[in-house]
This record gives sequence, C-alpha cells and structure tokens, in this order.
Amino acid sequence: MSFHRTIVAALAALTLMFAAPAFAQRAPDAAPTGAPAETHDLAAPTNVDIAPSGGTGFDTPGGLSVVSVFLRADPIVKTVMVILLIASLWSWTIIINKWLAFGTLKRRAAKFEKSFWSGQSLDELYQQFAPKADHPLAVTFVSALREWRRAFEGGAPREALVPGIRDRIEKAMSVTIMRETDGLERQLGFLATVGSTAPFIGLFGTVWGIMNSFTAIAAQHNTTLAVVAPGIAEALFATAMGLLAAIPAVIFYNRFINEIGRYSTRLDAFADEFSAILSRQLDEKARP
Repeated sequence: MSFHRTIVAALAALTLMFAAPAFAQRAPDAAPTGAPAETHDLAAPTNVDIAPSGGTGFDTPGGLSVVSVFLRADPIVKTVMVILLIASLWSWTIIINKWLAFGTLKRRAAKFEKSFWSGQSLDELYQQFAPKADHPLAVTFVSALREWRRAFEGGAPREALVPGIRDRIEKAMSVTIMRETDGLERQLGFLATVGSTAPFIGLFGTVWGIMNSFTAIAAQHNTTLAVVAPGIAEALFATAMGLLAAIPAVIFYNRFINEIGRYSTRLDAFADEFSAILSRQLDEKARP
C-alpha cells in the first residue's frame, strides 16, 4: 500500500512540475483596472548639439561645388588639376582648329577638282594656282607641272629623256604629298599624348587625394564623412578631369587620322591620274 502511495505521489509531483510553466505563462484573465496613466508631450532635448559640425561645407550640397573642391584641394592635387585643365583647353583649341582646317581643305579640293576636270588647259590652271597654292591638291599639281615646264625649257625633249622626266615628275608629286600630309598631321601628336597620359595624371591626383583622406583619419582618429570627404572629393575630381581631357583627345585624334588617311588617298589618286596625263603628253611631244 505504501508502495502505491509512493508511485502516486511521484506521478503527481511530475505532473505539477511540467504543468507549472504553463500556468506561469498564462495570460491575465482580465485587463488591469484603475485610472489611466498621465501622458505629456515630449520636449526636444536641450543637451544635444545640433549645429553643423566641422565647418567644412561638405555636409551641405553647396559645399560640393567644383570651385570649393579645387580651393580645398592639396597643392599637389591642385597642380595636377591645373595641368589637366591646360591640356584639355589646348586639346580643344587643336580640335577646333583642325576641324575648321579639314572643312576648308575639303571645300578647296572639291573646287580645284571641278576646275581641273572642266577642260581648262593645264597652263591656265598653273597660272591660276601657282601664285596661291593654298591646299595640298593644288600644291601637288603645281609641283608636277613645274617639273614638266622645266623639261621643256630647252625645247621638246628627246624620246630617250622621257623616262627620266616621268620619274622626276612622279617623285616631285610624291615628295609634295608626303610634305603636305606631314603638315596635316602637325599637332595631332599632342592629342595622342593627352589621350594616353591624362588618365594616368588624373590617377596620380586620385591616389594623392586618397592618401590625404587616410592621413586625415589617422591624425584626427575620426572616420566621419567630414574628415574623409575632402580627400575623396578631390581624388574623384582629379580622375574626372583626367578623363575629361583624355576622352575628347582620343576621339578626335582617331577621327583626324582617318580624315588624313582619306585625304592622302585622294592625293595619291590625283597624282596617279595627273601622272598618266603628263606621261601621255610626253610621249606625244617626244615623237619625232
């Protein structure tokens, strides 16, 4: 009998032990009663400093202007920016000058070809363009016809001299084309140099600006935006100026090189046609 009582007591103790947490977590059966708690409007804290910190101007949109970034930049970064600005301005000067020059060359070349193929005599064209040969096509024509006229200074050349005269005329035109093409390519080397080096110059300013940011962090033991922003801003500005100088230089360098290539092909075609005309007339005049 005592054994059964012990088992029953143990089972009751176990039941109470597992049921106790459930009883503890049971929600209150009724809401608390009594007077409602009094509430008041929250007032602004008076011990918090809400004034702009640092005084750098980078925490406001107006502080990120180009002029302010340049004025706050490190002297070395300023030097980089000035170099890139001068390179960009000079590049645009060359670009505009070449753009206008190639447009003028195209118009004058078209006008000359129209006169050349109009049936006008070569002597009349020579008298017209020799005093003012102001574009490569006319200069090539004048150089070839000047060599032709020299061959006839002593009268009609003998047939044995015709190959030598023909070679001199072709060489005169070839040298003239090379010299005029070299003149067209003048100053394009500067565009190529700016296009290839400006990104690296800008990258140097970027690295220097990042170094200034880390130096400011180490000096002030502070990583807030007011400490980091000036160096980051001048670094990114140097990168932007490098790309601003390089991208137009590369684009217009490639465009002008293609323009010169097409114009050189036009000069070579004209030289071949004019050489054929002169060679034919040489053969006719050298016949006994």
